[in-house]
Amino acid sequence: MNAAVSDRASLLPGRFGFLMGLYAENYHRLVRLFAPEELSPGHYVSNVDDGLEVHLHLQARHPYTLELELTYDFVDAHTGQRSPSAQLRMYTDAHVAEALHCHPGRHLWQVLGPFPPADTVFQHRLRMNGFLSRWLEYLAEQGHSIGTIEPKN
Repeated sequence: MNAAVSDRASLLPGRFGFLMGLYAENYHRLVRLFAPEELSPGHYVSNVDDGLEVHLHLQARHPYTLELELTYDFVDAHTGQRSPSAQLRMYTDAHVAEALHCHPGRHLWQVLGPFPPADTVFQHRLRMNGFLSRWLEYLAEQGHSIGTIEPKN
């Protein structure tokens, strides 16, 4: 490998570093959008002029983590679950947020099998968290924000 290629490779983040950067980006996007760390556990709805209600369910608050679900009010005809849907965990001390799974009603082991290779799990996490990043960016572009979210009655 020549010196220019080697220097360029040393400047690029590794795959793990990229994933951790995506987790940090997702955390900050969530905080700017809905400030979930300031909400009490419960159901919230954000509605803007596009007519697509975004539902945020803050399921649990722990000393350094928040567990939440983010979804539209669409119901998938095949699963009967809301879709798209993302189960999230925010680590408030580390300022990172990860999508745990984006398949309604299914856990990671149900999607990938009981003993998937590490690279398969890693690639799946990249896809889920890349999806979350793009979705959060889209929601912000549509006008969803701290000012549009309200408790669901």
